[in-house]
Amino acid sequence: MTEKNRCAWCKGDELYERYHDEEWGQPVYDDHKLFEFLLLETFQAGLSWITILRKRENFRKAFDDFDYKKIASYSDKKIEELLQDTGIIRNRLKVLAAVSNAQAFMKIQDEFGSFSKYYWDFTDGKIIDNKFTSLSQVPATTPLSDKISKDMKKRGFKFVGSTVIYANMQATGMVNDHIAECWTKKN
Repeated sequence: MTEKNRCAWCKGDELYERYHDEEWGQPVYDDHKLFEFLLLETFQAGLSWITILRKRENFRKAFDDFDYKKIASYSDKKIEELLQDTGIIRNRLKVLAAVSNAQAFMKIQDEFGSFSKYYWDFTDGKIIDNKFTSLSQVPATTPLSDKISKDMKKRGFKFVGSTVIYANMQATGMVNDHIAECWTKKN
């Protein structure tokens, strides 16, 4: 059996490779899934993505299966419980941001009909399919991620700097940054 040619960032770790092959760069339009990625990306700020992937199921359990309606109404008691949960990243500001981001997320749903519509409107519903040939060409931010970040911050979101937003754009398939030789790009 021949080894699949993958983007260099995921090679050598089974969890990373599975995430790369099955999720990263696949377009996501479902609000629940978009919120999951947003929550995970905000906790990733300053850390490696593999750290978050390894804790993903712990996050799922701790944050009620990423139910933004429940998260938006977390009590102080629930927040304190989360801060004691060794299975997640126990950063008070990020936990508080999860709550305020869930609230901001629902306000966007009220205004636009869905978070997906709001988010994908930044690209007119189109996937940005980059043609990079090496990992070194992939940017950390773009003018579009700057724009989305600025708008989300204006709407009350926290931990949504341009780097976090660009990573989220990649994860949710708004941007396809699989390198040209990656097997996913050829399918």
